[in-house]
Amino acid sequence: MPFTIDDANFPATLTGHPRTDKQFTAFCAEHPDLNVEMTADGDIIVMLPRHPLTGASSSEINSELRPWAKEDRRGIVASSSAGFVLPNRARRSPTGSWTLKARIDSTDVRKRSGYLHLCPDFVIEVRSDSDRLRPLQKKMREYIDNGAQLGWLIDTEKRSVEIYRANGSVETRTGIDKIEGEAPVAGFVLDLTYVWDPLAD
Repeated sequence: MPFTIDDANFPATLTGHPRTDKQFTAFCAEHPDLNVEMTADGDIIVMLPRHPLTGASSSEINSELRPWAKEDRRGIVASSSAGFVLPNRARRSPTGSWTLKARIDSTDVRKRSGYLHLCPDFVIEVRSDSDRLRPLQKKMREYIDNGAQLGWLIDTEKRSVEIYRANGSVETRTGIDKIEGEAPVAGFVLDLTYVWDPLAD
C-alpha cells in the first residue's frame, strides 16, 4: 500500500503488526526504495538513505572489521544490508555486526538463507545527521537486552563513541583516534581516522 512521509519526519514510525519473514520480505518488496526495520511490537521504522559521507564512514568500519574477522576465523561480519530477527521479534539491520559462527551453526540450517533469528554478538551503529540520538540509544540497549555482548554507537559529527556492554554499563569516549574491541571481539582495533573524516588525506 503506497504512503507518503514528509522529509522532516524521518525516521518515521508507522503503526503495524508483527510480520513473519515472508510477510516482511513482501512488504520490503512493495517498497524497494525504503530502508526499513521493525520494532518488537510490529511497527515499521522507515529511514532515509544514508548520505554519501556517512555511508563512506560505515564502509570504512566494515572494511577494517572484515580482515580482522577473516584472520580470527571465529565469526562472520555483516553490513547494513543484513537483517536479523532478534529474540524479542524486532527486525534490525545494524550498520555493522560480527556473529560467532558457532551460534549460526546452531540455528536451523533450512533458515540460514533468510533472516538470521538471533542477535549478533557485536553490533555497530553509525549516527547520520538525520538520526535522532535517543532512538539509536534505545536500539543499542535493545541489542544488549537481546544477547549482544558489545555495541558501539558512533557519532561522526561529535566524534564520539558510546560503548554498550553486556553488564548494562554505557561509556562515552570522545577525542579518540582509535577504539579497541573487547569481550567477543578482543583484539580488534578500529582506526577512526577515516571514520571521522572520509576525505582525510
